[in-house]
Amino acid sequence: MRRRLLDIYQALSAFFGPQHWWPGETPLEILVGAVLTQNTNWGNVSKAIANLKREELLALDALVQLPTPALAEKIRPSGYYNLKAARLQNLLRHIAKSAGSVEEYFNGRETATLREELLAIKGIGPETADSILLYAGNKPTFVVDAYTHRILNRHGLAADESDYHELQALFLDHLPEDVPLFNEYHALIVCTAKEFCRKSDPRCDTCPLKGF
Repeated sequence: MRRRLLDIYQALSAFFGPQHWWPGETPLEILVGAVLTQNTNWGNVSKAIANLKREELLALDALVQLPTPALAEKIRPSGYYNLKAARLQNLLRHIAKSAGSVEEYFNGRETATLREELLAIKGIGPETADSILLYAGNKPTFVVDAYTHRILNRHGLAADESDYHELQALFLDHLPEDVPLFNEYHALIVCTAKEFCRKSDPRCDTCPLKGF
């Protein structure tokens, strides 16, 4: 399994090249993006983050102190903005109270402990928590999404009923604990699913994983 997963990674990396995920200039911006990208595309998230930057609100203290309705209005392009504003402030208030900065929150702390804390925050599920840990905190965890399941399932590596933790364990149990590898691998999976391994009308004949 280790060899097969690494062979898949090498094939995708050779085809697509480096992805340089996650888009964001600071850990805070990456964290905000991880929450806002729930149930929407990145183009909409970019517009919401641009609103925050334009009004100089992309700072932990500013976001924590901003009234929730005002924050919701700023992030309106991301969709479900009232819900996301509440979720984002739940997360940021926890970080501000426990560490004072996003960087300090992650500094020197175990991945498992951080993950447990994040999952205890209302509105933060496994995919969002792992995105925050990997991309904002540089912690060695693997992000799983619907794209991951689709590709693994179609290539005989996961069952129809495989859940999030089973899919994640496939990578964590068989690959070296390597943040850049986990980062690039997930990004490459997303690229492959969007361009080739589509939900309907998959382009199998030209897919870089055709040989698998």
